[in-house]
Amino acid sequence: MPSCLRKVDTMPNFIKNSSIKMQRWLERQWYSDQLGVWYFLLMPLDLLMRLLVLLRQFFYKAGILFSWRSPIPVIVVGNITVGGTGKTPLVIWLVEMLKAKGYKPGIVSRGYGGSVRGVASVSVDADPMLVGDEPLLMAKQSACPVWIGKDRPAAAKALIEAHPECDVIISDDGLQHYALQRDMEIVVVDGVRLYGNKAMLPIGPMREPLRRLMHVDAVVVNGGKRDGAAGEYSMRLCGEYFYALHSPEKQVKADHFKYKPVHAVAGIGNPARFFNQLRELGLNIIEHAFSDHHQFQPADLQIQGAEAILMTEKDAVKCLQFSQDNIWVLPVQVKEVSGLEDKVIQKIESFYGRKTA
Repeated sequence: MPSCLRKVDTMPNFIKNSSIKMQRWLERQWYSDQLGVWYFLLMPLDLLMRLLVLLRQFFYKAGILFSWRSPIPVIVVGNITVGGTGKTPLVIWLVEMLKAKGYKPGIVSRGYGGSVRGVASVSVDADPMLVGDEPLLMAKQSACPVWIGKDRPAAAKALIEAHPECDVIISDDGLQHYALQRDMEIVVVDGVRLYGNKAMLPIGPMREPLRRLMHVDAVVVNGGKRDGAAGEYSMRLCGEYFYALHSPEKQVKADHFKYKPVHAVAGIGNPARFFNQLRELGLNIIEHAFSDHHQFQPADLQIQGAEAILMTEKDAVKCLQFSQDNIWVLPVQVKEVSGLEDKVIQKIESFYGRKTA
């Protein structure tokens, strides 16, 4: 890809650092056990945001705003809070599960962090600065068609037209994109942070009110706490080894990094989850948190005295062009989602049963 077509990060470092600090400060307020005075002062804004969300939902249900019905079933995987909850590993798990059952799934995604306009397919060798880090990771790991676009119905139509064999669509992070009708909604929840102060953005982390969970098909809790309510499923992510960024065949266990100066970098929605996972593996790390979907530059990883730099696979797809040989990647997989498989298959079979009835 010619360099002139790549999205270049020209934002001054002091602005980026200030933005990251503000983001982290907000997150601390959202998930704090104590509510500050500012929270009560801004409650009218919270009420306004709730009203706007309800009006938008009503307009779609009433047909005032158009929504498109796909000729094949659509499974939406999303969340009602901002930040990383584990949607991408679950999407990949769903694809692998469906393929094992004989289905031919495809993925549509927003392509957040990329610069492509309109809709586009994502190949395994695509530029993450064009298509986004999460779609590229899903394309690499799922071995199924992945299409991106801000307009989800347009992306789904393009996917079906290009791959007529596809018989089920998984919409990544599409819960609030009501323009694409869906046959199943799966919400992923961070089992440690849960819903914070339960207030709407920007006062809290909520994209939609908590009562939205009453109308979804499944709530998947990623680690931590569970309420045990009907329709709730537990998910556990597991990372058992690290691989060298430029030599994936070279794999080591966490013990390889003990007693070494180890640095961990994360440009994901919830860096603390990754850092805590490394500590649970027995590692003493030095943290380097970046904003979600951060476009890494060589200077970000030129850390003096670092024998090893550890990162997630989501970040790794953006660093393949760097020549450093001390970067190691921790892949994670869904180890268990008890009972969800039967629920998903039932929904798909019900869709095709209605079609043939």
